[in-house]
Amino acid sequence: MQIPRPSQETMELFRSVVPEGPGVEIKPMFANLGAFVNGNMFAGLFGESVGVRLPDDTVRERLLAIDGAGPYGPVDRPMGGYVALPEAWRDDPDRLREWIGVALEQVGAMPPKAKKPRAPRAPQG
Repeated sequence: MQIPRPSQETMELFRSVVPEGPGVEIKPMFANLGAFVNGNMFAGLFGESVGVRLPDDTVRERLLAIDGAGPYGPVDRPMGGYVALPEAWRDDPDRLREWIGVALEQVGAMPPKAKKPRAPRAPQG
């Protein structure tokens, strides 16, 4: 599968709409960007698509009912619990901030993700 890459403009937009806060960090992820709180991803880029994680089914369905919202991630394997925000909202950063904030609130209420131990490196030789 070819993973789409976001444009520099999209990465800058994403960084500008992800709120700062305790435990919040933006990290590269598979040639894209992900926003994490306490180790759990709450928003991300998949190419030019901005997506949010909404664990609350009712809230997720409310967002999916908005024209332009849809599955997030690869077409053949969209990410469960995530919704791609409408493309038209790229011109309305406040709408992006609003839903990214909802995702941060919901995912921030989850327990911190336990860090996996690093796999031992194979001996060089």
